[in-house]
Amino acid sequence: MTTPDRFADQWATTDKVGDAVKKLGSDAGALYEPGILSLLQKMRKNEPSIFARLRAKVKDTKQVSMAEFDRLTAVSEDEEDAAHNDIFGEIEPWPKPVSGEELLDDIANTMKRYVAADKETIRAAALWVTFTWLIDVVQIAPIANITAPEKRCGKSILLTVLGRLAYRPLQVANIAPAALYRAIELWAPTLLIDEVDAFLAAHDDARGILNAGFTRDSASVIRCVGDDHMPTRFNVWGAKALCGIGKIADTLADRSIPLRLRRRVAGETVERLRHSDPTIWMRLQAKLARFAADNGAVIGDARPDPIQGLNDRANDCWEPLLAIADVAGGHWPKSARLAATVLHGLEGDTPSIGIELLQDVKAMFVEKRVIKIFSSELLDALIADDEAPWATWNRGKPMSPRQLSGKLTEFGIKSKQIRINFDSKKGYQIEDFKDSFTRYLSASPPSLSETSKQATDYVASSVSQGILPTPAKTPCETLQPSNGAGCFDVSDRTPPLGGDRGNKGKNGAVSHEEFL
Repeated sequence: MTTPDRFADQWATTDKVGDAVKKLGSDAGALYEPGILSLLQKMRKNEPSIFARLRAKVKDTKQVSMAEFDRLTAVSEDEEDAAHNDIFGEIEPWPKPVSGEELLDDIANTMKRYVAADKETIRAAALWVTFTWLIDVVQIAPIANITAPEKRCGKSILLTVLGRLAYRPLQVANIAPAALYRAIELWAPTLLIDEVDAFLAAHDDARGILNAGFTRDSASVIRCVGDDHMPTRFNVWGAKALCGIGKIADTLADRSIPLRLRRRVAGETVERLRHSDPTIWMRLQAKLARFAADNGAVIGDARPDPIQGLNDRANDCWEPLLAIADVAGGHWPKSARLAATVLHGLEGDTPSIGIELLQDVKAMFVEKRVIKIFSSELLDALIADDEAPWATWNRGKPMSPRQLSGKLTEFGIKSKQIRINFDSKKGYQIEDFKDSFTRYLSASPPSLSETSKQATDYVASSVSQGILPTPAKTPCETLQPSNGAGCFDVSDRTPPLGGDRGNKGKNGAVSHEEFL
């Protein structure tokens, strides 16, 4: 039986390359003979299993490092671009210049036809999908975080809408971390991950890959590849959208534009996305391609002023989106900044777990009207709040003393030996929290002032202010005699036998009279 020509060509190519590999054992230049590298490149692309066997034989010769061999046989950029276009389709830019304001309005109005969301979310989504077409010129790649409190709020619909408009969209419901960074390196797609809560629960190490792609200069990960475990750098720069229920990890949320969705109410209707006219999306993609081509240089060089009230990371996230809005003009510069303020203002209502702990500790000091507290008593007070997470911190069990200490140590707060009445144990003084309250809580910290040392020999000394605002005191309340050296009347000390000179209440609490 006659072998078909294509198989004859395949075996001829294999034999020719195989002969070169055999010669490689005694001649290090055998790979550089005319036509060998181009044949290897073609084989790597079209016959990966045969190429893998030849690669193993090359490794056995120990004449060429595998990193160098892989570089020499890599597919050329032109062929890679052609492969990319085969996967994602080639978009022909709109034939004439595009108005940025009209384009963004058109995208937002199209989104509203299929997604029920507030105008701030729709506008942020329109800006984000435009940013994906400018990924080659911007320096920050904010994550689109599509979130909702419950199922059936349209999260997957919005993710699919973004996929219809984004540059090189690659939508997946699940992907292994090894495939994740290889896909980004190979195709430079806009990655759209559905059910990210389940995905990260199964692949926690993927979080670092997603985090690394936030800034262009740090968008790389190092992984060992090949039989010789060669450390290899993978580029993970690119646009990413995540879709899931509830909060994502703080490190991801901090790098995200929050796109909040809600369940529709009776009478609120949207069109079915699967029935939409494909020409709608093709027309918008063509206009996005033209807008990016015409305005990419200006947007890449833009440095919008930070939005007052947003933290530094949130302003970083919005930098490319504000640059797009400013170039688009019209109402978009103002609308974009309003959307950022509204969306991240809501984000501020759900503090991180560390901030929540500081808030609850501050509340304990105020509620108990004390300036110091034992660690065990502080933990008991935190656990007593059924609405706080501390009572179920350990998979339904309360937070342990070591865990409390560990969380507070993250803020530079360490327990120490303190004395309250006759007891001396590990605990905290409110002064220890002053810096953290100031830095991380919006409200001012409680007053921690103590009275200055007073003169001796029965000269009157004033009682210090407490940690809450108090009414004015009468002279007899404010001035008290002291026959000792200068003292801090509020600070706890061991009372002398036979009396409660310190006037402290049970468990080290400052009594009502002394507190005021």
